[in-house]
Amino acid sequence: MIYPKRQLILTAAAAILAGCVLHFLYEWQPSAITALFSPVNESLWEHVKLVFWPFLGAALLLNRDRPGGARPWLLVLPGLCALTLILGWVYHVALGGEALWVDIAIYVLVMLLGFWLATRFSGPFKGGKWVLPIVAVIALALLIGWFTLYPPEGLLFRDLAAVGSWLPLPC
Repeated sequence: MIYPKRQLILTAAAAILAGCVLHFLYEWQPSAITALFSPVNESLWEHVKLVFWPFLGAALLLNRDRPGGARPWLLVLPGLCALTLILGWVYHVALGGEALWVDIAIYVLVMLLGFWLATRFSGPFKGGKWVLPIVAVIALALLIGWFTLYPPEGLLFRDLAAVGSWLPLPC
C-alpha cells in the first residue's frame, strides 16, 4: 500500500506520543477501564500496551477507507509486541539496565520499525490466511485484558521498579 509520506510521518509521531501519554493514564485516572489501555506497573508485559493500542489505532486510522489495508499492519503488530518483550527482557533482566532514555529509545525504534514494516507489504490481501493476523491481534488484546486483571506470577509480569531487574548470572 502507498501512503502519503506526510500522513505516515504525522500518524507515526501521533502514535508514539499517544503511547507516551498512555504510560501515565492509569496514574492520572486509576480504574479498570484505564488499566486495560495503560500500564498499571513497570512490568515488561504492561509496557506492551504502549505499542499495541497506539499502533492498532494508527493502523485503523491510516486504512479507514482501504478495504483490507489494515491486514499488513495487523500482521506486524504481534511481532512488535514480541520484540518489545524481547528487548525489554534483554535490557532489564539480562543486562540489568535501568536507564529511562534506553526504554524510550527502544519504544520509539520499535514503533518506527512497525510503521516501516507495515508499508513494505503490497496486496492483494485475500484468502483465509489473512484472517490469522486478525485472530492474532484479537487474541493479543484478550491476553492484555486478562493479564491486566489477573496477572500471573513470573518475571515478565513483575513490577521491575519495585523488585529490581537483575537475573543472577552463573559464574
